[in-house]
Amino acid sequence: MAVRVMLADQGLDLPPPYELVALREAGDAYLHACAIAGEKGAGTLVWVRRFDLAEFAVVLEPVQPLSEARQAFFIAMNALGDALAAHAPPGRPISFDWPDAIRIDGVLVGGGRLGCPAGATENEVPPWMVFSAMLRTFVINAAEPGARPLLGGLDELGFREVDAAEIIASFSRHLLTGFDEWAESGFDPVARRWLGRLAREEGRASLAGNGDLLVFEDTKPGPVERRELAPALAAVPSWLDPSKGTPWL
Repeated sequence: MAVRVMLADQGLDLPPPYELVALREAGDAYLHACAIAGEKGAGTLVWVRRFDLAEFAVVLEPVQPLSEARQAFFIAMNALGDALAAHAPPGRPISFDWPDAIRIDGVLVGGGRLGCPAGATENEVPPWMVFSAMLRTFVINAAEPGARPLLGGLDELGFREVDAAEIIASFSRHLLTGFDEWAESGFDPVARRWLGRLAREEGRASLAGNGDLLVFEDTKPGPVERRELAPALAAVPSWLDPSKGTPWL
């Protein structure tokens, strides 16, 4: 059966308090959201109406210092994973690569990123943050899947109807649930859910309060490696960086 890539003509079915800003195909959701975040405020969701990508960004307004507010990145990644899991065919597990890539059954389909104002300091509350994500919904102008076994799109992974609008709307609902969980129960359950999807190649790990990844070995009492979240998020996302062997776009 042919895959249908769908876009909602009336926009996204977003719950309150989201406000939709739709861009044409040439737009950049992340850059646009960062540009309007100070004016539009929390809940603004920027959506680029493309059939080959589910590309969007949402504006957040933290109440914690930046070092703690980055925990929101894991809440958003959990929401992205949950949204995909709700639409994925049976037997297609969702996994994360540190810190920002997302895979379905081992195939890289996209990832997330987190931005804040330039000059924001670790001990101050930033006026806004932006979480943005891209998911490849449909592969065009690319080699056959056999030539890129770890890189693909939802259309190649058994999604019969790739409804970008519904995936993003589902993300928006899961994000609200995630923030409620964070407010009620703290970061630990958020961290456990994210770590539950961490790729097995990363080994046994935990998340520090500032979001750093702590990697352990069974034969040693403490962490053997600490991967810092702040510089990782400030760099080019791993899933967009050709130097890392992942020329995603």
